[in-house]
Amino acid sequence: MLLFMFPLLLLITSIWSLFWYQKTDNDIFGVLGASSAAIGLIWGLMMAHWSINLLGLLVLLCLRFPTLRTIQVNIHQD
Repeated sequence: MLLFMFPLLLLITSIWSLFWYQKTDNDIFGVLGASSAAIGLIWGLMMAHWSINLLGLLVLLCLRFPTLRTIQVNIHQD
């Protein structure tokens, strides 16, 4: 039972931490929110079926981000 509630608790903790981070100046709540969201993402990918992981990999390979495209830079030496 706790195995299925753990990702939900991580999600609630990360959302609560990010909202609390917006209200205060303490950086620890931002770090807590980001780290628990990363752990929840890793946990979810680890527990997911292999077909979901394969689908995510195919989506990432098909996406073309404009910041990751190669740019040709002309260098003229005099």
